Amino acid sequence: MRVLIVEDEPRLAENIARSLRESAGYAVDIVHDGQEGLFMAESNEYDAVLLDLMLPQLDGMQVLSRIRKGGQRTPVLVVTARDDKESVVALLNAGADDYVTKPFDLGELLARTKALIRRGKGQPSPVLSIGDLELNTVSRNVQRAGKSVTLTAMEYRVLEYLLHRPRAVVSKTELLEHLYDYNWEKFSNVIEVYISGLRRKLDHGAAKQLIHTVRGQGYILQD
Repeated sequence: MRVLIVEDEPRLAENIARSLRESAGYAVDIVHDGQEGLFMAESNEYDAVLLDLMLPQLDGMQVLSRIRKGGQRTPVLVVTARDDKESVVALLNAGADDYVTKPFDLGELLARTKALIRRGKGQPSPVLSIGDLELNTVSRNVQRAGKSVTLTAMEYRVLEYLLHRPRAVVSKTELLEHLYDYNWEKFSNVIEVYISGLRRKLDHGAAKQLIHTVRGQGYILQD
């Protein structure tokens, strides 16, 4: 999963990014003003946007409004110091999916971000499954046929994304856009390495293969 943080306080932005990277394994981009935030949100594929309201260049409400007017459906979690009823109503009416008020607990922010991403992909449960495969997004445990499977960090991230898009063909480009941040030099062959590792650990010796290659298009996870 890939998240954009638009926050003008560098230390706070870095703390949030560290929590998302270390606790959830997300790729994270950080920008510090509304103008750049709008550009990044419109130019890249994100699974969620964490948006501060008090920003230079463009404020958060302007960024949110322009994102929604442009047809972007990416879940947006607003970080705000305002908690009065009128401000909350205005945020939700402008297209925000959720909000947290400062100061906030990083654990709560992480949980809300995960929930937004799941709901945005039509997967409200923290346990993602297909056939006899289960992935718990809270504990980050993976099981197949009741047996625990040990994955590398990147194998886990690839599998989590595929489980968010079950029975759909996912291209290498789509995987790269959602697994790496803006600064990564994207090479499609790394995806092949992770898919090979997942097949070896998940499908070897199983009655049914779950990960299939669609020639010239990408991969599909189906039972």
